[in-house]
Amino acid sequence: MKPSGLQPRWLPAALAFMSATALGGTVSFQKDVMPVFMARCVMCHVEGAEQENLSLYPDAWAQLVGVPSKESGLKRVEPGAPDKSYLYLKVQGTQLKAGGSGARMPFQQDPLTPAELALLRQWIEEGAQRN
Repeated sequence: MKPSGLQPRWLPAALAFMSATALGGTVSFQKDVMPVFMARCVMCHVEGAEQENLSLYPDAWAQLVGVPSKESGLKRVEPGAPDKSYLYLKVQGTQLKAGGSGARMPFQQDPLTPAELALLRQWIEEGAQRN
């Protein structure tokens, strides 16, 4: 049992995913997806210190949706098509099969949890809305 006040790092994304899907609602970029980026990605992808010319803060949506990837012929996020979205392939570690390059993200960290991946996938499938 974990001491009071400590929670696994995946818990917020899992709860957000469960709440959005359990209620039949859509995934919110601001309420559901951005917390995953803030917890798992922003430390390397922040304006002024961004890796691979990708800043996820302060405006991740504008840097991702419909923007061509620098590492492949895919867009970073192709609304409605997670399997054609380089970001999704990169966090799964399947980017090489799509002609991409580099390592799985987040780099040298634990992979995204199944709940985090499902949340990101659902957001993209729902059209990658800026909501």
